[in-house]
Amino acid sequence: GKGCRGGHGNAGLHKHKFKWMLIYDPDHFGAHGFFRHAQDTEPATTINLDILVEQLPALEAAGTATRTGPGWTIDLGKAGVEKLLGSGRVPIPLTVNVASASEKAIVKVVAAGGAVNLPGKK
Repeated sequence: GKGCRGGHGNAGLHKHKFKWMLIYDPDHFGAHGFFRHAQDTEPATTINLDILVEQLPALEAAGTATRTGPGWTIDLGKAGVEKLLGSGRVPIPLTVNVASASEKAIVKVVAAGGAVNLPGKK
């Protein structure tokens, strides 16, 4: 008959069939397959337009922003910022030097009479 076999299928592999599992199926338990490695890239350091306008006096004190006529010239690369984002309003003309910028940010700065200078893009 079918008696005295210690259960059906995988029953008992962590108990009374443990030695069988170690010999014939040692990889039965545990994780197998894909492993997500740590990403090499870090998220870009960003700043929104409204925060940028608020921080103009501090940026001027740090030497990364200068007044030019009615507006400002800002070098965000020197300030450690990699990307300009478009949240907020721009009440004054700004000339911004930055590695990258969102389309919305560029549109708002140009509409206020300023410019966004992206290196490598003319």
